[in-house]
Amino acid sequence: MEKIISLFADFCVFVILPWVLWRLTRKILPIVVLPILLGILFAVWHVPVGQWGIPSLYGNDIGWLAVLVLAFTAGLEMWQHPGQDPNAEVIAPTLGRLLGGAVVALGLPLVIGAVLVYQFFLPLHGWGVPHVPQWVAALSLGLCIAVSALPVLIGIVRELEPQHRPLGQLALKLAVVDDAALWVGLAILQFAAKGPAALHGWTGLEFVAVALLVGLALLGTWATRNFKKPPLFVIWLAVPLYLAAGSWASMQLGLHELIGAYFAGAVMPPSWVRRLPVERVGTFALIWLAPMFFGHSGLHIDGDALTWPSVVASLALVAISVLVKMGAVYLYPPAAGLSNRQKLSVGALLQCKGLMEIVAATILHSQGMISEFAFASLMVLAVISTSLTGPLFRLFAGKANSAG
Repeated sequence: MEKIISLFADFCVFVILPWVLWRLTRKILPIVVLPILLGILFAVWHVPVGQWGIPSLYGNDIGWLAVLVLAFTAGLEMWQHPGQDPNAEVIAPTLGRLLGGAVVALGLPLVIGAVLVYQFFLPLHGWGVPHVPQWVAALSLGLCIAVSALPVLIGIVRELEPQHRPLGQLALKLAVVDDAALWVGLAILQFAAKGPAALHGWTGLEFVAVALLVGLALLGTWATRNFKKPPLFVIWLAVPLYLAAGSWASMQLGLHELIGAYFAGAVMPPSWVRRLPVERVGTFALIWLAPMFFGHSGLHIDGDALTWPSVVASLALVAISVLVKMGAVYLYPPAAGLSNRQKLSVGALLQCKGLMEIVAATILHSQGMISEFAFASLMVLAVISTSLTGPLFRLFAGKANSAG
């Protein structure tokens, strides 16, 4: 009974309270921001929420499962066109231009962010990470600076005015590439952090895990060609099997379970995915279950690590993240003929960190690849950059009604 009471308190603090605040403030702040902000404030002010049983055991499990589902749905949406209005104008860049824009929009912030972190942030007190090469720590933080929040962007694009949706869809196309690169980058960095030891001591289970991931991809390819319209119950049976198999395989390989969950969603047959209520499932998990994970992530930071120097460092990371992301899109836009306002509008959307950076930072922190100070600063960065997305977009897209 005590565990149920703790879960109820957890749900009220990190789900109900943020939802009420979100409604009362007329949705000025994205709902994904409020639980993490509450958690950070509780940690900094040393609020004794432990007396209420928070974080609760069941709340941890439910929030973790919800984030697994969100990673899985992010993979599912990789090949879809979320929020697409069939009657809306479409900005259709060439494939080469789109991929080039995606590489610049991700690569330039990654490189600049990693160099600045290596030169100016890692030497700061509390930012260095023992037992991990400093270049790995720098690239880990650079990846968090460069990433865009695909799940949050999907929600933002759905709420845009019709005349702005073509820009939103263009930003989503770039965010899909960002999202895929994030998970690949996280996997590579985890192997790099462990060095040659990553491959030592493998048992038969690791080879089973690799075979399982390859099998999921091959099965998805086969079904795309030969089994496009199975009975709906077959698809629903496949969903938990894909999710469980992908998560277990990545965990067995020493990677994070979320990487396997994303991979499993990405390799499911697109024709199957289109028959699933991906948007509704993702929205339900984001609003009613995952906030406990976000709140606990904020609660688990070292409140003493968020000192004034750390806050100043966080604000510097925000400035770097916003400027280099928007600058990269401005320098090499993903479509020809965009006005300066439209370039900056797309950049404003892509600088949103949201869920993806919170998850990435949590993975890197749990693997010992970033310090407590860096983790706290990344939480602040996620809150501020996500909160800035709407105002920045409205600032630049006010007159962006047509391309050119």
